Amino acid sequence: QVQLVESGGGLVQAGGSLRLSCVVSGGTFSRYVMGWFRQAPGKEREIVATLSRNGDRADYAESVKGRFTISRDNAKSTVSLQMSNLKPEDTAVYYCGQYDGNGANVVYWGRGTQVTVSS
Repeated sequence: QVQLVESGGGLVQAGGSLRLSCVVSGGTFSRYVMGWFRQAPGKEREIVATLSRNGDRADYAESVKGRFTISRDNAKSTVSLQMSNLKPEDTAVYYCGQYDGNGANVVYWGRGTQVTVSS
């Protein structure tokens, strides 16, 4: 049974920073692409960033490029999202997800962590 648990969300002022972490238990973490996603009230869930199995390739949504950094520690089965220069429009529930073996679809989701950015 694969479980993903996010932490690190909270309330921060615009321009501030937060670091989200996601610990994965079960399975072989290093075999899978990992991603961070977010869902704002009334909106669909969207991709924030994805990271390859060995961490050598990261892709970001245009809206977060230059502000967010995704990273992983395969020894600790952890994927992180460093968020800087936060904006009110970054307010959302943030989820981590583990992709399938082909890196095509997210198979496992965490429960999410709330990030609120005040203006």
